[in-house]
Amino acid sequence: METLKLIPKVDKVLNWPQVQHLLAGHPRELVLAAVRSVLDRLRSRARQGGLPAAALAEAAVAAEIVSELSLLAAPSLKRVINGTGIVIHTNLGRSVLPEAARAALEVAFSYSNLEFDLETSGRGSRYTHVEPLLCELTGAEAALVVNNNAAAVLLALGALASGREAIVSRGELVEIGGSFRIPDVMRLSGVTLTEVGTTNRTHAKDYRQAVTPETALLMKVHRSNFSVLGFTAEVEPEEMVALGAECNLPVLVDLGSGSLIDLGRFLPYREPSVQQYIEAGVDVVTFSGDKLLGGPQAGIIVGKKALVEPMKMHPLLRAVRMDKLTLATLEATLALYRDQRNALQEIPTLRMLTEPVAAIAERGTGLVRRLRRRLPPAVTLKMEDGVSQAGGGSLPLLELPTRLIRVTVDGLSEQEIERRLRNAAVPVLGRISKGGYLLDPRTLLDRDLDDLAAALATLAG
Repeated sequence: METLKLIPKVDKVLNWPQVQHLLAGHPRELVLAAVRSVLDRLRSRARQGGLPAAALAEAAVAAEIVSELSLLAAPSLKRVINGTGIVIHTNLGRSVLPEAARAALEVAFSYSNLEFDLETSGRGSRYTHVEPLLCELTGAEAALVVNNNAAAVLLALGALASGREAIVSRGELVEIGGSFRIPDVMRLSGVTLTEVGTTNRTHAKDYRQAVTPETALLMKVHRSNFSVLGFTAEVEPEEMVALGAECNLPVLVDLGSGSLIDLGRFLPYREPSVQQYIEAGVDVVTFSGDKLLGGPQAGIIVGKKALVEPMKMHPLLRAVRMDKLTLATLEATLALYRDQRNALQEIPTLRMLTEPVAAIAERGTGLVRRLRRRLPPAVTLKMEDGVSQAGGGSLPLLELPTRLIRVTVDGLSEQEIERRLRNAAVPVLGRISKGGYLLDPRTLLDRDLDDLAAALATLAG
């Protein structure tokens, strides 16, 4: 109780010179919240008997208030360093945008022609800004962009099949992160799901036999986040298109993590591109903008004009529309695809996925050499073999050979190293594997070096 009496009151603390200085540069309510938080913490420690007299000195309390205020004032969303080796890391914001998108964001700091037609001086449409570019790149007749691929699927189903049936293979009723399930989206769009085939094998005759007068479309879902191996069969796009023509039904393909480049030329993995589905004659294709495409979060719909145009008039579109930031960064990313060699270098997702292990080894060795010059002897860095992953519900079986940096610190376990780096000024995220803490240069950016060195240096403190 005697210690509790020594803890200063809020009004007294607010008059301290250091706190007055904080009030001059921060909102009063925020400073007040920091003061109260620190004083409550001191009272709690006093009741537990763990509060030394030195902790109650004015300088010590004021310093704690400064630290607390910096935490309260800091943005919740912050930059982190991705050393996990997972290229499209869903929890870390998926794809890193290309530098071209940074310049495109300038449009957000002024007025723009978002819905203004500069040629006619009349009202324009936000959906026209990237449509020509998407049609050019994919070969589709029309295109539409919404805020994510779940919304794209929801809108397409609602516009094409609401109140009727859609036929889907049982082996394609996927679930992705966040419990997003194809059957749930179909139900919300007012479409009745008709399952055909089995988990591992579905044939054209299964679709044909399920068609009724209530059937509105045939749907194919690309298994972008898992694979079925062994005794399997599925209906290929060309066969689906032929079946759709025979039954006079449109074919909708949810490609999920859509790619605009044939990655099979660079990776030991077969992943269909959007263009391949359009060339096969698929009527409507939906895919994400922030996975293999390497742009911002967006849902992209491309296909036949007669089917895409009605979606632009659907009441649901306003609820799922994208904003000017998405439009600007998506347009900048898509423009890079006009030169595929340039896209492979300038779009971080593509560059990371296709970087050869020899290049990673060379870059990792150089990174270790530069870091060692800035680290105390207690921190040891050593290179070893490992694998990276695509992540983001894409290329599920792909393992990319890489070279890892093993971080060891005298007196610290790998769990403690992970905890300290995760709580650094710029958080560093790696992985614990093979009895150690590992960083993968594949996903480390050049601009991460200074902050990574600063974080590693604190481990020896």
